[in-house]
Amino acid sequence: MTFPPRELSPEARTALFYSTLFMGPALSAVYSGVWMAGKGLGPEEIGVVNALPLLLMLLLNQGVGRVADRAADWRGVIVGASWLAAAAALGFLAVDGFWGILLVWTLATVPHGAVVPVIDAAAVRMTARRGSAFGALRAWGTIGYLGVLAGAGWGLERLGGGAYVPLLVGLGLLRALAALGLPRFRAPEGGVAGGAAGATTPGARSLREVMRPWFLLPLVGWAAIYGSHTVLNAFQGLLWQAQGIGLGTIGLLIGVGAAAETAVLLGYRRLFGRFRARTLMLASAGVTVARWAAMALEPGLPVLWALQALHGVTYAMGFLACVQFIANWTSEDIAAEAQGFFVVLQQGMSVAAMAGFGWLMGDWGAGAHWGTAGFAALGAGAIWASRRLQGP
Repeated sequence: MTFPPRELSPEARTALFYSTLFMGPALSAVYSGVWMAGKGLGPEEIGVVNALPLLLMLLLNQGVGRVADRAADWRGVIVGASWLAAAAALGFLAVDGFWGILLVWTLATVPHGAVVPVIDAAAVRMTARRGSAFGALRAWGTIGYLGVLAGAGWGLERLGGGAYVPLLVGLGLLRALAALGLPRFRAPEGGVAGGAAGATTPGARSLREVMRPWFLLPLVGWAAIYGSHTVLNAFQGLLWQAQGIGLGTIGLLIGVGAAAETAVLLGYRRLFGRFRARTLMLASAGVTVARWAAMALEPGLPVLWALQALHGVTYAMGFLACVQFIANWTSEDIAAEAQGFFVVLQQGMSVAAMAGFGWLMGDWGAGAHWGTAGFAALGAGAIWASRRLQGP
């Protein structure tokens, strides 16, 4: 028997891969900073180690997507990049010092980052063809992330910090093995892979065909919404702690947001399938503005629980609507390239949002969320302008 079993459906094998996709990043979110500090790296050096892969992914993501689109199937690029990341992670077992860690971290992180837009593009096309739900597959990425996030601190406390690197290498290998079980995503010539429940929507065969304001504005606008969410990971725990909220409660608040995200991903087609993509994107943007404005007022815990529960709408619903919007207007010829372009926009907006929030937080504290609310409002305006330029 192979791993994963070939008798599983294409959706099940794709969900299994998604469940492993963010396990390594979850482990690193808990302990990478501690590990790097233990290796003698200072805060500035740790910042450089984390920033360089992001910069390289900004430069490479769209090109990787173009290569994946020209391949016989997106699967080959996903498998190759997953094994490249797993092999590079072996370097952590021997690396020491700033330059060595910078090299290995970059070599392991960049291929993983390149996989995400390609698997998203491939999965959304496959599910459209087979009549299944992309959101339900993508939800397994969040479930896998949460599972490792919940167990990482407990496990490392008992196993010791020395277990971090072996666990990181093992999770990379698990992801690469899961990639081997991925199905063929493209439809064969003259037919539909895995049996058809519907035909692929025709669309632009090159990005130049859709590089118009009505297409770009909603993607740029929702990328600003995405960027405003990235400050949660970097700063929100500090802000809540300053407001007197305990670490245990902070963990539960983060968990509520992740649970809401998972619920919307799983139920997206049933809950929102009848709405148009840009309508959902605009709704996501509007609720985001209200969420950050409320955060700026430093509300008490009862309100914070409700605001965290909105994460499913402000993030998950908007993200899936963007993926669908791109798929509606582009053909399979540029599926991964178009998704890679969207990821580049998200990363660029994230850099702007993080820099701006950090600057505002020094003087305003939680009031810095007025800045993220304004940033999100600009995104909402861009989506609204697109609808005015060209209706559904």
